[in-house]
Amino acid sequence: MPSIPSDNATDPIDALLSAHGLRRTAAARRVLGWLLAHPDTSYTHAQLQAALAGEGDAADSAALDRVTLYRLIDRLTQVGLLLCRVDASRVRRYQAMPAGVHAMPHFECQSCHRDSPLENALQASAGDLERAAQTALAALKALGYQGMSLDFAVRGVCADCATGSTGGYRQRGVAA
Repeated sequence: MPSIPSDNATDPIDALLSAHGLRRTAAARRVLGWLLAHPDTSYTHAQLQAALAGEGDAADSAALDRVTLYRLIDRLTQVGLLLCRVDASRVRRYQAMPAGVHAMPHFECQSCHRDSPLENALQASAGDLERAAQTALAALKALGYQGMSLDFAVRGVCADCATGSTGGYRQRGVAA
């Protein structure tokens, strides 16, 4: 897919793609834009494809086939713009990586699969978590492991699902 020139050099999505050495294609802009617009939600490949197909016109949807999307989310993950998590069911879920963060503690609801960041909830324990993470990574590095990252995930049922609240986001329906 050809690169699309940007009329606005300060477009944040174009700036992110360029800063990470990626082409500013329509597909890359669409995928990254969608995920940045939904920062607290993680999507499987199929959910992301369905969400993108539902928000664009027919020409845009047809241009973004499943293989193109797989390759694109792989590239975005490799350069650190997306966070890829494997949930308890071994399903890959993708989410926009917050600026300046390389890993973040999160809560994954086993019912609606919404990811909720825990950095505010764990603020009092942040120092202890950071020291534990650094200790674990240093021990693994001493054993010869390389290129490591840490994903601290707590899994359970969120308050909305536990109480049966309809105000919670239900990702299985791919509604946003």
